[in-house]
Amino acid sequence: MSEPQDAQPGEGGDSRLVEERRAKLAALRAAGVEPFPNEFPGREEIAAVRARHGGLEPGVETEARHRIAGRLLARRGMGKVAFLDLEDGAARIQIQSRLDLVGEEAHRGLLALDLGDLVGIDGVAMMSRRGELTIQVEAWTLLAKSLRPPPDKHHGLRDVETRYRHRELDLLSDPEVRQLFRTRAEVIAEVRRSFDEWGFVEVETPVLQPIYGGALARPFTTHHNALDARLYLRIATELYLKRCVVGGIEKVYEVGKNFRNEGISHKHNPEFTMLEWYEAYADYEDGAGRLERLIAAISERVLGSTVVERNGVDIDFKAPWKRLTLSEAIAAETGVDITTKPSRRELAEPLGRKPADEEVWGKLVDALLSKFVEPKLIQPTFLFDYPEELSPFAKAHRSKPGVVERWEMFCGGIELANAFSELNDPDEQRRRFSQQAAELQRGDDEAQPHDEDFLFALEHGMPPTSGVGLGIDRLVMILTGASNLREVLLFPAMRDAG
Repeated sequence: MSEPQDAQPGEGGDSRLVEERRAKLAALRAAGVEPFPNEFPGREEIAAVRARHGGLEPGVETEARHRIAGRLLARRGMGKVAFLDLEDGAARIQIQSRLDLVGEEAHRGLLALDLGDLVGIDGVAMMSRRGELTIQVEAWTLLAKSLRPPPDKHHGLRDVETRYRHRELDLLSDPEVRQLFRTRAEVIAEVRRSFDEWGFVEVETPVLQPIYGGALARPFTTHHNALDARLYLRIATELYLKRCVVGGIEKVYEVGKNFRNEGISHKHNPEFTMLEWYEAYADYEDGAGRLERLIAAISERVLGSTVVERNGVDIDFKAPWKRLTLSEAIAAETGVDITTKPSRRELAEPLGRKPADEEVWGKLVDALLSKFVEPKLIQPTFLFDYPEELSPFAKAHRSKPGVVERWEMFCGGIELANAFSELNDPDEQRRRFSQQAAELQRGDDEAQPHDEDFLFALEHGMPPTSGVGLGIDRLVMILTGASNLREVLLFPAMRDAG
């Protein structure tokens, strides 16, 4: 017999069930039962038990004793023999309780537990006549009393907001969600494996910074009481990592959190995970080749193929990827040739509006890219050679005036990565900072502030360097076929439930 279907969290119908469970908790304590013991030593994972007995024939009983633990998910039968389903973090198994084997008190006590309770089981493995591996209960221990009903086992969580706000329930009710986050962990592990094999050094740089920098974005601000100083949550790891290159760590990377005070969408979250790497004596072409090798290797190792399906389309990460210039891509979709330096008004015409007073030339170019080009880049594609106005940390192109050696990589209609041949001339970097300061004065609150400490580092000499930033959340989104960035973030940013 199955427990009645429970109300979903936040739907207002589970207060009676919570009261009933709390009454059971009080009764257990009154009977001298500890409902939250400290440990359960000697426990085996259910998957290992299943693997050991995978070849058993139906109806075969063994003498192999096992100690397993997990969450009670289903119950069938309430007489002298009952079957229950137990699940740990990776696998599920059937258990059988017989009154004549465990005794009436233990049998009735096990059947009185609620779905969602965590239970330890000692018993013997057998294969049921129906071919289901089963642990025949010899003893059981309550390990944690669940005071709230679990999500309905057939339908899971129906409300999307509840899934994100109470991810623990989403994980409980859907093994595919648990697998998605295992895949995410494997992707990050493969990132580290690749860079370690390539001889890079992993470092950690400050999250709290006196000057934010390394990207065009609005920061979060905070106050450090002991220092009596305003600090910023970092928007990028770039400037500190390049200081490491100056210091002689010539192949360096970091996987870390960045924070940008921006909107929330299917591809934006204010807190996100980035990989950045810097390689001395290399340029942006070298960075492109390394990114191709990296993502192809991750896809092959984690998913078993360089081809992934997304929205019914096969995306192939096998190198080489398509390469275009930014100007070619924008001209093909809008007819606007940005190499001729059209006016702000001309840039805004395809957007169907007038440019805002604070909207600088480069921001309008970026708006054309975002609206007309980016959504159509489904297969892995590099867009090369960006206007200087959009790239305060990139070296001027060695043969094309007015642009810098920068590319962005797109896939599945979203940007995944950004790279430069890094600007290492301190005087030119100072001039770029001055340009950005002027943009700040004009009202562009995403412009880059002046960073004298970074200039001090550059004045000691930084070799020619390739730098690449890859969005881990977006990469996982593409590899797993998720339609929304919040699907691949365990606890995404949410508005106040109140």
